[in-house]
Amino acid sequence: MNKNVKSIEISGIRKFYNKVLEVEDALSLTLGEPDFPVPESIKRAMIDSINSDKTRYTSNNGIYELRREISIYLEEMGISYDPENICITVGGSEALYSILSALLNKGDKILIPDLGYPAYDNIAKILGAQIIHYKLNEDFSIDIKYLEEIIEESKASMMILSYPCNPTGAILSKNYKEKLHKIVKEKNLLVVSDEIYSSLCYEDYYSLAQYEDLKDNIILVGGFSKMFSMTGLRIGFFCSSYEFMKEIIKVHQYNVSCASSISQWGAYEGLKNCREEVVFMKEEFMRRRDYVYNRLISMGMNTNLPQGAFYIFPDISNFSKNSEEFCTKMLYEAKVACVPGSAFGNSGEGYMRISYSYSRETLKEALDRVENWLTK
Repeated sequence: MNKNVKSIEISGIRKFYNKVLEVEDALSLTLGEPDFPVPESIKRAMIDSINSDKTRYTSNNGIYELRREISIYLEEMGISYDPENICITVGGSEALYSILSALLNKGDKILIPDLGYPAYDNIAKILGAQIIHYKLNEDFSIDIKYLEEIIEESKASMMILSYPCNPTGAILSKNYKEKLHKIVKEKNLLVVSDEIYSSLCYEDYYSLAQYEDLKDNIILVGGFSKMFSMTGLRIGFFCSSYEFMKEIIKVHQYNVSCASSISQWGAYEGLKNCREEVVFMKEEFMRRRDYVYNRLISMGMNTNLPQGAFYIFPDISNFSKNSEEFCTKMLYEAKVACVPGSAFGNSGEGYMRISYSYSRETLKEALDRVENWLTK
């Protein structure tokens, strides 16, 4: 067995979700998956693609029509990439894996946030890279002073950035965007910016990819799992300069050949004609966010109000110092499942992640159970 693979474990998110299956009548708030159906016109477009025999291999980097539409969509967000600088992938996860596989050598140092999506650390470990964690502030913004110090000390030249953030729901502010721009330019950092939740940003949207003078320093990752509620259809993308693209696409090619043709045509239809459904979904998530936030505050849990994605990351230290123990007891005693904060890094200890991508009825019942349990 590959020693690097043996050194990692299944994601703490999935591990805890699997525990739910053992508990009868448990309510799960663990997975990051919208409860909305795929828009009807996307379904029709995929059915039409089957009936039209659009079921063969596409080019390695995906159908041109979708890449062109992504280019138009990004331009509306102040980000400029030609279709030739876009590659369609099997979800954002495959994009991340292909990018890091192409760019990391054994022993290379990579800056990864602590807190962060578990895949970042584990992909880097599989590839034999050396992980350098950078800290976040209490509001889950980047500790800029610490970041500058750790870059100087480690001499790392590659960084993962993740906003809107899983698990915290934090977004990149204009102020921090400008501070990061200065650091990336001065240190000539290569930044892999995971923006899979960009369509679910509740405030003004900021990205380092909006800087033209950073085009050679940024690889942007996006996708449609969250945007069009098509998680199982596995369509993502990345954007980069030609120099990076020509190397990353080699890994992508030998890994998957191309993304599903049917799903690509579905995502194309979504970008063309389903923007209103995305706005509706985002507005509903904001209502759920406000409801969950107010309930948690009333229970005595300190928490930041998320500005993106559909996660909230309350501090549970008033009740327990061990998030794994707290969430396990809550599952078996209150029959509500949330993900321990420790699944997202050492800085997550003392927190838990709640996904409010579930219906308001489910959220109310789950939070009622948690409140009753805490009272007892």
